[in-house]
Amino acid sequence: ERGKEHIKLSTEYGGKSQLNLGHLVDGQRPHPNQRGEGFELRTDDWGAIRAGKGLFISADQQTKASGQQLDMSAVIEQLETALSIAKSLSKAAEISQGKPGDSAGQAVLNQVLEGLKKPGILMHAPQGIGIISPETVRVASGHHSVGVIAGKNADISALKDITAVGGESVSLFAQRSGMKLFAHQGKLEIQAQDDELSALAKKDIDITSAEGKVTINASREIVLSSGGGYIRIKDGNIELGCPGNILLKAANVQKIGAENINAPVPVLPRGFSGFFTLKDQDSGQALPHKRYRITTADGQVFEGVSDENGKTVEIHTSTPDKLNIEHF
Repeated sequence: ERGKEHIKLSTEYGGKSQLNLGHLVDGQRPHPNQRGEGFELRTDDWGAIRAGKGLFISADQQTKASGQQLDMSAVIEQLETALSIAKSLSKAAEISQGKPGDSAGQAVLNQVLEGLKKPGILMHAPQGIGIISPETVRVASGHHSVGVIAGKNADISALKDITAVGGESVSLFAQRSGMKLFAHQGKLEIQAQDDELSALAKKDIDITSAEGKVTINASREIVLSSGGGYIRIKDGNIELGCPGNILLKAANVQKIGAENINAPVPVLPRGFSGFFTLKDQDSGQALPHKRYRITTADGQVFEGVSDENGKTVEIHTSTPDKLNIEHF
């Protein structure tokens, strides 16, 4: 029927697999019901899409197939804009002594995706892309970086926990409007478990306990200083010094016997970690790109593929103990 042209390729093997083109209808006879328009590739079994030189998936309109197969000018513009944002903010963080982002890695990705010069997958939609599942969703890069760039806001929400872990460092930088860290309920803890904790402000620093006390404790020494005057608390002694006057304003001053407060310093946790290099038992040569399984003494299992130097991922344990390492 004119205006309702369609093509259907179908097989019942393994359920039903179909390629439907044009005016999509169901199998009802003699009056099939319309199911949609365009194309549909579906199967009740498994499906695979493979393109050895690269794959471009786009929701950009190309009326009557009038353009080139890999016409991605609008997409490349978006990639370049995103890279410019990443470079600009990374430089701002570096100037402020923050850790810059890996914009170089994103630049390499742009080169790969532009024209699909190397095998890659590029997706673009002018009005948005959604990736949703009721179960687990994973975004991973095995050997390089993952970049998330937004021209406006980037929002992360979770009904339960949000965990951010950096194998080397974690850096947060706000260029203009400040930074806020709130715990509505429960304790807020900040620890530097193997080095210094430094707080610096150009203007005032305010420490307030609304309903409790403020305790400052140090195992060796506490020094308060301003304008050359100071108070030093060390080895059970209190030392006061200043280039000017000491003014003591009080209704009464009492001198009584010696007293002390035993305020123990908390013990910070100490973990253990290390990389491992897979080697051939006979030749001693490293084994790159080899599957492995590492089992810790408490039963945790880490599986993966060694890198180009035969190294595994870094393994962390709470105590030093034996590990079982297998490769396949």
